[in-house]
Amino acid sequence: MPQLKKRSEVAKENTWDLTDLVASEESFNEQLSQLVQDAQTFESIYKGNLSEVSTVIAALSAYEKLFFPLITLGTYARLSMETDRSDSTGQMRNAKMNQASDQVYAAMSFFKDELLLLSDATLGKIQAEAPAYRNFLDDILRDKPYQLHPEVEKTLAILGGTLDAPYLLYNTMKSVDMNFPNFEVQGESFPLSYSSFENEWEHEVDPEKRRAAFTAFSNKLRDYQFTTAKVYDTHIQTEKKMSDLRGYPSVIDSLLHRQYVDRTLYHRQIDLITKELAPHMRRYAKLLQKVNGLDRMTFADLKISLDPDFDPVVTKEDGIDYVMKSLAPMGEDYTKMLETAFANRWIDYEPNLGKSTGAFCSSPYGTHPYVLMSWNDKMSDVFTLAHELGHAGHFYNAHKYQNVFNGRASMYFIEAPSTMNEMLLANHLMKSSDDLRFQRWVISNIVSKTYYHNFVTHLLEAAYQREVYKIIDGGGSVTAPILNDLKRTVLEDFWGDTVDITEGAELTWMRQPHYYMGLYPYTYSAGLTISTQVSQRILHGEEGLIEDWLKVLQAGGTRTPEQLAQMAGVDVSTEEPLRNTIAYIGELITQLEELTEELGE
Repeated sequence: MPQLKKRSEVAKENTWDLTDLVASEESFNEQLSQLVQDAQTFESIYKGNLSEVSTVIAALSAYEKLFFPLITLGTYARLSMETDRSDSTGQMRNAKMNQASDQVYAAMSFFKDELLLLSDATLGKIQAEAPAYRNFLDDILRDKPYQLHPEVEKTLAILGGTLDAPYLLYNTMKSVDMNFPNFEVQGESFPLSYSSFENEWEHEVDPEKRRAAFTAFSNKLRDYQFTTAKVYDTHIQTEKKMSDLRGYPSVIDSLLHRQYVDRTLYHRQIDLITKELAPHMRRYAKLLQKVNGLDRMTFADLKISLDPDFDPVVTKEDGIDYVMKSLAPMGEDYTKMLETAFANRWIDYEPNLGKSTGAFCSSPYGTHPYVLMSWNDKMSDVFTLAHELGHAGHFYNAHKYQNVFNGRASMYFIEAPSTMNEMLLANHLMKSSDDLRFQRWVISNIVSKTYYHNFVTHLLEAAYQREVYKIIDGGGSVTAPILNDLKRTVLEDFWGDTVDITEGAELTWMRQPHYYMGLYPYTYSAGLTISTQVSQRILHGEEGLIEDWLKVLQAGGTRTPEQLAQMAGVDVSTEEPLRNTIAYIGELITQLEELTEELGE
């Protein structure tokens, strides 16, 4: 396995083009200085003067315009770091952006406070005369019970970058400070990095190498466990203090408030999957063990292929072709977006030293989405690409039809468009060949990539995260041993005696940045529940669903997640969609068992 390249060695065509955001460093500095000045001018003009309807509408327009450079410049500073966190220039640029953002938000902080002082009649007139801002004003009123004194709000705005420091510290430690030593198997040395472990060694066919890589990787994580736990505890203690300051019943309630979701939807997603999906996934684990001839099934073996000898190389060009063909049903406009994304370097493909692991899509309002991933010539990369382009397609549509305040849907719904694309890819692949081995390969990719990753990995993170917040809401704190015990218990409860939760498995809490993003992990299964139900109806030929789905994407944040799901014909206020999705996963695993028997394995 080759060593990772330096960022400067990566071919240009495999990198994203950030000049669409900011043309040059000089331009970045000029725009940032102008942004701070414009925010201070906004404050001087409108602070204390929001009484007339016409003045408020003018202020709303000016307030909205401040967000365009704030988003663009902030995205540029952040994305330029994501590809190489060891770059000192990028670190300084990001620090400068954070300092400027604090000044901007401090200057703008009075605005919502003064809007809340207006009478309901005045606010009603504003919404009638400027309907584009109706949702924005409704959201302000929704937050009114949790609003603090204006000077406190301004102070918190000034401290924004400092309060976000734990996430930045975590990423720096993970991407820069953790240097992994080579590991040995039968006298032969193999290179190891964060990226190579997650993209290669976890899927390695040879169990001895795979398990040795897992041990070496876990040993390095263990060296950082106490610092990582302290960083994480700082983050969640900050969330707790903010929750208490604003008067929420608990941290969980404060985080769900942002998602427009109540506790019923949150707890159901975790409890039902943990209980009813576990038996199906244990069958899948046993099948993996049987087909791969393993003496025992360990946690380090859960990402292996069901058919390692039938895992053809998928080049980037092949992957793009798969994505284009599978997403063609989304229509001409969506297809043109994809063509532009591939042609104009919206995607950063290649792993390199210092680059963030995993994958994500950043969609700044006013420009276009950017996708980060690590291409390794596997079918799983195609699913990742389709997934992230699902986010891109969502925000491309939402931003086209909504203003900057209405462009982002609730986090509860955010993973539905991404997992929908995975389902469309899977449907396309299933139709492309009648070969039994190919069919099994495709289904195993659906189970291992789409459902294992989104319905199991992230769901178990959510179950663990819920236990953490229970401790924090109870006035406690967490340390590495506590987090290790919580994670191990969650894993053992789900896998039972089917999987040996080997030493090191308990440290997987250290690998997920989603813990610094509120109650994000459970939303993967929520989104996939919605997209599974819609995609199954598409697969069965129900007419008009693609058009309905595009309208859902275009709605952005103008609807609650329940309303968005309802627009697509899915009622998430009941257990039925989730139970149907769990049953569908069980059917897929049954198909894998039957195909394996039919193939004589």
